[in-house]
Amino acid sequence: MKIAVLGTGMVGDVIATKLLSLGHSVMMGSRTNNNEKAAAWVAKSGAGAAQGTFADAAQFASIVFNCTKGLNTLDALTLAGAENLKGKILIDISNPLDFSKGMPPVLSIVNDNSLGEEIQKLFPDTKVVKTLNTLNCQLMVNPLLVNGGDHNIFISGNSAEAKAEVVTLLTSFAWKKENILDLGDITTARGTEQLLPLWVRLYGAYGSPMFQFKIVK
Repeated sequence: MKIAVLGTGMVGDVIATKLLSLGHSVMMGSRTNNNEKAAAWVAKSGAGAAQGTFADAAQFASIVFNCTKGLNTLDALTLAGAENLKGKILIDISNPLDFSKGMPPVLSIVNDNSLGEEIQKLFPDTKVVKTLNTLNCQLMVNPLLVNGGDHNIFISGNSAEAKAEVVTLLTSFAWKKENILDLGDITTARGTEQLLPLWVRLYGAYGSPMFQFKIVK
């Protein structure tokens, strides 16, 4: 499968590397086609890895991962282009964290809205699926690192078909299907994005990001 990863930071690197290891062709997208971090990732990754602009990557792929910083996401996706994203699944793992006043960060979009919803409004012909935004990137691609993988991941989106495809992809990352909780439409992304202030404080309390939420009923 051809998959785009938008963003060249640690999260984008980890996601792109995992996808490549699973046999997918992956293009890392950034604002320029000669981004140094993207070039370094291609150089270390070898066959199946490529880089380009946000627009190049979105056009290349059938599934797009948004791994950009939350405050930059809408601008980055605008550069990717509505036509290039039309009809495609966009997996949004970003959070609207604002670090302008230092730590801990605050949410720039909160309560009656979410970044996931803003993306869906801006790109109505794109199938936005929110997931993997409540945990460290190493756990995103290898949930077995904590509690043998016995913890939950959440998923939100308007398209049942798109969410089913994303669930299949998540199970290829070793997520147990029964631990993937479908919260409903894209408005439910409000809940998972609002977990981030708690996540940040848990990180501070534990001194490590290697934890995840488990729902017990």
